[in-house]
Amino acid sequence: MSKTGYSRVLLKVSGEVLAGDQSYGIEPKVLDDIAGQVVALVGLGVEVAVVIGAGNIVRGMTIAAKGGDRVIGDHMGMLGTVINSLALGDAIRRAGGRSHVFSQVSMPSICDTFTQRAAIAALEGGAVVICAGGTGNPFFTTDTAAALKAIELRCDVLLKGTKVDGVYSADPEIDPTATRFETISHEQVIAQDLRVMDTAAFALARDNGLPIIVYALSDEQGLVGVIEGRTPSTRVG
Repeated sequence: MSKTGYSRVLLKVSGEVLAGDQSYGIEPKVLDDIAGQVVALVGLGVEVAVVIGAGNIVRGMTIAAKGGDRVIGDHMGMLGTVINSLALGDAIRRAGGRSHVFSQVSMPSICDTFTQRAAIAALEGGAVVICAGGTGNPFFTTDTAAALKAIELRCDVLLKGTKVDGVYSADPEIDPTATRFETISHEQVIAQDLRVMDTAAFALARDNGLPIIVYALSDEQGLVGVIEGRTPSTRVG
């Protein structure tokens, strides 16, 4: 157990966050900031796994909404997560850490194929494990992949980094009267349809006793502040 009280955590990063102020792609400053936060957390003795979305590149549901094939769109999204994962892995190395990128979709010339055994061994060896390729199946988002990987890798908690500082009663960007929950159960989130993550992700976390902490990825106290309870957030569980 590290000095933070957590031994192993999984960080879920929304792909759209990587774009920063851009409408598309990866903003280097945002990428480097996330990498620095991850390396700082590892420095406290916490093993860290990461799952990244691909909203900054492509979304399968968006392609389907415009007449495209949903399965093909989701496959494109999986490839987008590989791009983001490789970028973060490189940024972590430049920040002085070690990283190991695994993909649920086999592409051995680019990164290793995910297995629980290999990923846990990499975590225990001090590397940040980055899980690309979502679940490897269409119709499942990277939120669900994050919950699945957190459970597979026996993580103590899933950290959901977003643009807002927790779970609100409504979308705070639309409703100024929305209030943030300090704590809320998986069941309440599902029943109230609070969509900071997919219902499938919350249900999977609920059924396996996995707590989730939702916070703003841009908070200046970073991941260490989240883990130490100094950063505004919502604990789901």
